[in-house]
Amino acid sequence: MSAASDVDRAWMARALALAERGRGRTSPNPMVGAVLVKDGQVVGEGFHPRAGEPHAEVFALREAGARARGATAYVTLEPCNHHGRTPPCTEALIAAGVTRVVVGATDPNPLVAGRGLDRLSIAGVAVIHGVLGDEAHRLNEAFEHWITTRRPFVTLKLATSIDGRIAAHTGASQWITGPAARARVHRMRADVDAVMVGSGTARADDPRLTPRDVPGEWNPPLRVVIDSSLSVPLHAKAYGPAPGGALVATAKPDDAPAAKVLAARGVTVWSLPGANGKVDLTALLTRLGAHTPEPITSVLVEGGGVLAGALLAAGLVDKLVTHVAPVVIGGDGKPAFGALGLAAPADGPRFRFEAPVPLDDDLEIVAYPVR
Repeated sequence: MSAASDVDRAWMARALALAERGRGRTSPNPMVGAVLVKDGQVVGEGFHPRAGEPHAEVFALREAGARARGATAYVTLEPCNHHGRTPPCTEALIAAGVTRVVVGATDPNPLVAGRGLDRLSIAGVAVIHGVLGDEAHRLNEAFEHWITTRRPFVTLKLATSIDGRIAAHTGASQWITGPAARARVHRMRADVDAVMVGSGTARADDPRLTPRDVPGEWNPPLRVVIDSSLSVPLHAKAYGPAPGGALVATAKPDDAPAAKVLAARGVTVWSLPGANGKVDLTALLTRLGAHTPEPITSVLVEGGGVLAGALLAAGLVDKLVTHVAPVVIGGDGKPAFGALGLAAPADGPRFRFEAPVPLDDDLEIVAYPVR
């Protein structure tokens, strides 16, 4: 296997940009981009637009036609070698006469997992993999987590003051951050399969949990409320008749009077009792990962502090996104996380920071748990 060149990395960057065009629409499939290059010129390119439609390689091959023979294919994710909703992309590449394939990330799907690369090599196609691999894996972090654990990738989003408060002592939290940060959250909602809040946030803020003013096409997310005691008013906006549907997870039986009313209004009710009268969050995520007709592969959690603390304590947070506003609320404000019962700071969950991103006056800080 020859080493990748700067030219290979440049074409892979183009393929990654193409893959991004499918964001918010491909679940439960990954985002994939493909570029076919011959004699230094693009002869075909494409991306996977949504589940059930052709893969990126197929669109690129269609555009290239006979020009694909002798070309190099740059694909952000290992081409599939199995029959799913669509035929194997490895066979299409081989049949088209592609002589070299450069791959960003190998596919963790057990049905693929290196078999695509092996099939290409056996057919005499030169294969290079791992080109811009970190970027390629990050692109599909939610898919990779779900396909290996069968639980959705959980992103916990917080809007906090400099001193880590998410609301004043009165419970008022609108608005800690500015318009740019709020627009960013709507984009994040459009990118995931489900948006989740706890009952405290549902009562205090009455959020709709829907993406708004987000350009382009995206699949409407499922709205999920964690309400152990079914204390959220039945007329809450999260339970409104918006696309994507609404679900409440509760510790109460699903034949409780309030549960029956919600079900009659079209809200799905899951009874998942756990310890201390709370919802079993692990069971909830496992069930969401097996949701029908399509699994939930990614969840954006928007609060509040009690739910954030419970998810963190259970080791269920896969990514932390904090929008920090240049304001101080004070010690009587509501903390970002519920009590974790730590004996010492060193006992707390550890995270690895990414480079912060300015959002006008606010700051977006992304961190991943150290596991």
